[in-house]
Amino acid sequence: MTNRDYYEILGVSKDSSDAEIKKAYRKKAMKFHPDRNKGDAEAEKKFKEASEAYEVLRDPQKRARYDQYGHAGVNGGNGGFGGGGVDFDGMGFEDIFSRFGDIFGSSFFGEQSFGGQGRSRGRRQPGTPGSDMKIRMPLDLDEIAFGTEKKLKIKKQILCDQCEGTGAETDSDFETCGTCNGMGEVRQITRTMLGQMVNVQPCPTCQGDGRIIKNKCSKCSGEGRVNGEETVKINIPSGVSNGNYITLRGQGNAGRRGGQAGDLIVLIEENKHKHFDREGNNIYYNLNLSIPDAVLGTEVQVPTLKGKAKLRIEPGTQPGKLLRMRGKGIVGLNNSGTGDQLLRVNVFMPTELSDSERKAMEGFRESANFDAINMKEEEKGFFSKMKDVFS
Repeated sequence: MTNRDYYEILGVSKDSSDAEIKKAYRKKAMKFHPDRNKGDAEAEKKFKEASEAYEVLRDPQKRARYDQYGHAGVNGGNGGFGGGGVDFDGMGFEDIFSRFGDIFGSSFFGEQSFGGQGRSRGRRQPGTPGSDMKIRMPLDLDEIAFGTEKKLKIKKQILCDQCEGTGAETDSDFETCGTCNGMGEVRQITRTMLGQMVNVQPCPTCQGDGRIIKNKCSKCSGEGRVNGEETVKINIPSGVSNGNYITLRGQGNAGRRGGQAGDLIVLIEENKHKHFDREGNNIYYNLNLSIPDAVLGTEVQVPTLKGKAKLRIEPGTQPGKLLRMRGKGIVGLNNSGTGDQLLRVNVFMPTELSDSERKAMEGFRESANFDAINMKEEEKGFFSKMKDVFS
């Protein structure tokens, strides 16, 4: 049970009429409805707070006691004056819906027919569901490596703020559908050799709503939705790959006349990185060394996904060797481990030499350490060993 001011919760003043309080609660309940905020604990809390406030303020006697004594006037279990309070924190959504279903009608809860005719059809999703949307999300490798959050402005069908999704100018601008008598569905009976077959379909007149709008909303023309733009926040986990997709429930196009919104499907596209190639959670980098650096060894700075890092090159490093930098790769999807950064060693061979450079290289030609033919067996490369095998 909340201790917040009931009028503040519904956003109304103390001199508000019953109709204004009813409308304010309906707006709050639709905004924080659990079907539109699945898994959102804060929305659930606000929905229950609004229901608790409406339970008191809709009743003239409870409202009078609350105006005079505050929460103590309606919470009989806590030393109040006459009781009558309800702890909505202890109630499920089904109980709350059944308690206030009369202010929404079947277009919101799908629970009862209009005008009191016909049997109950059970709970039915109101209106017509909105369509799904698909967008492409280009990501750099730096964003994929550690995860990121994106905010996008998306053009889509959104809930009409004038009629709050009902499609009517006011709550009283409805009448029971004459075709289905408020049932929202029609039945066709076909006689066959095997007996009667009953085909149940949404009513073609009211499209399954069970009621007809007498005075349509001037902004949305009775649709309950309009073309608009919304900012959507997308949390991208680390380790996603090209072709992966993320489904955001209820973030697609708004439904017609209070129908459930569609989903937003985000398709991941991985941009090619200017330095790295990716293989799973590992990344590869081409490290170019000069002949002196490869022979004598050196210290180089190499780019990583988090900036630059120093790396010691041992003397005599061979072309084609793979150097491993552990833990410098991509954080795996669902924290499945972090990859490495591997460096492919390339030794740059100049195509033009000065006279002094050529003379120096001629001197090396006669050195035993530069004799590729007579080098030690363990220092021979792959192709040299294969040549020995087939010679």
